[in-house]
Amino acid sequence: MIKKNHYLTLILSLQATKNKERQVHILGKQGGRMLRNHQSQSSDRIILALKLSSLLFLFSSTPSIHGSPTRPHLFIYAGCSQVKYQPESLFEGNLNTFLSSVVSSSSQVAYESFAIGNETSTPTEGTVFGLYQCRGDLQPMECSKCVQNSVSEIGLVCPYAYGAALQLDGCYLRYEHDDFLGKPDTVLRYRKCSKSVTSDVEFFRRRDSVLSDLQAANGFRVSNSGLVKGFAQCFGDLSAADCSSCLSEAVAKLKTLCGSAAAADVYLGQCYARYWASGYYDEADSINKEQAGKTVAIIVGVLAGLAILVVVLSICKKAMA
Repeated sequence: MIKKNHYLTLILSLQATKNKERQVHILGKQGGRMLRNHQSQSSDRIILALKLSSLLFLFSSTPSIHGSPTRPHLFIYAGCSQVKYQPESLFEGNLNTFLSSVVSSSSQVAYESFAIGNETSTPTEGTVFGLYQCRGDLQPMECSKCVQNSVSEIGLVCPYAYGAALQLDGCYLRYEHDDFLGKPDTVLRYRKCSKSVTSDVEFFRRRDSVLSDLQAANGFRVSNSGLVKGFAQCFGDLSAADCSSCLSEAVAKLKTLCGSAAAADVYLGQCYARYWASGYYDEADSINKEQAGKTVAIIVGVLAGLAILVVVLSICKKAMA
């Protein structure tokens, strides 16, 4: 939307500039030549609008997803404490320190936890515990960008919250006033189930094989069997035993909550598991692209129509004058 507004503003700005040039030209020329030059400028303006409309198509396109969900900045879910802190409080100062530390650390490592203001000499009301973690298959630059987005968004999603969690497709960010680090949490935070594929026996056999493999993960694991793929991850503050327990719960919920879905995601408090049939995300992305293309086409048509209307009205006005 920012790019679209930018190009709309650019079209109008260029039109205004050309209008000023035309007015200066009219003052020194005869009516017949004025009309010919104005028509020539009008044609240039239409061509300019169409060229900019073409640029709008280019900048509105998005890269395709080849068989797996690789959209690190896609919002998944958020959770916010109902208790609020006061602006300019000790907690806010420590929270800002935590968020700055997260941004700095994310360019170096994919996971880190923090405890800020928990020294014995510090008032307990200012204590902040938090962590971030990137998905295990992200490159360092992707991880850093994802975490930066999380830091920018969490204050907007959960303003002045004493505790907040934000899950994007590629990374997770959480902070609390109370210490939650390293403590098992298998509460269901989010689930998403696609349409069912009830009659495909081979799919279920492949899916169960993938889920069985993911359940044994310790950290991050990718698995595939035939046309079924999946991955799972525990947060870095869990022990191997707690990770295994969390993923077992996640896999069980995938089966019970999503049944025969072609693709499903389950996020628990400290782990998640996902699977999908090969091509599922390609198909979904293709539909989204088609819808986006139609929207862009409508916008381009409106822009071109407005440009032509302005030109025609301007010619009629000058001709009548």
